[in-house]
Amino acid sequence: MNDGSNELRLAVLIDADNVPRDCLKGIMEEIALYGTPTIKRIYGDWTSPNIGGWKTALLENAVTPVQQYGYTTGKNSTDSAMIIDAMDILYSGKTDGFCIVSSDSDFTRLAIRLREAGMKVIGIGEKKTPGAFIAACEKFIYIEIIRQNMSASMAEENENEEEKPAKKASSRSRKQPAKLKLPDNIVKLIVSSVADIADEDGYAFMGELGSLLIKKQPDFDPRNFGFRNLTSLVRSVDRFEVDVRQTADAHIKHIYLKDKEA
Repeated sequence: MNDGSNELRLAVLIDADNVPRDCLKGIMEEIALYGTPTIKRIYGDWTSPNIGGWKTALLENAVTPVQQYGYTTGKNSTDSAMIIDAMDILYSGKTDGFCIVSSDSDFTRLAIRLREAGMKVIGIGEKKTPGAFIAACEKFIYIEIIRQNMSASMAEENENEEEKPAKKASSRSRKQPAKLKLPDNIVKLIVSSVADIADEDGYAFMGELGSLLIKKQPDFDPRNFGFRNLTSLVRSVDRFEVDVRQTADAHIKHIYLKDKEA
């Protein structure tokens, strides 16, 4: 997933009005998979009781709060502050990409503008996020998936503390995310993508397929369907044949897949 992208310097801009604070740690851990967050700011009216209780989470994750007063009732001035800061950061030349954490479609144009400038743009928001903002990002991750991963990690930590092997094995099997039947549109997306990059023998490289799927559908994520990675998702579909090939390095294998109905 990181394919060297962990060297990217990322500016993380968070809309406090549209993000649950209990997921902040998980969000920052997710962002670390794609790059190094060199700028971490969260925007909101910190005088408002509605976003109180953030202090501990911000200190634990070294996120800088930016005060933005609500000048007009019913208007979200946080959006404007984030957009202005994003453009200042863009022109400073100190980052390689941005992570916009919000479920608000008002950041759609900002994401488009940043990508036009050659920036990598990752969006993180809830499943209620409008499709326009999702499509404007290079990659979009759902907070619900991050929350699910956090719950699983906490459960595993509790099991380790209990030191009861039999119970741990049983509990772990129960806490595995339920694998969902892949929707027809996702299967069709994979089929068409395999056809786009397949070699003359009909095989497509799994790594290249993963990149293409995200380009076509920014919110594509195997975890949305209960799978840890793309390979396990593909293996669940009888239509595809998976071929694992050994490379010159004994520790490295390349995975290919083929559409048996092509």
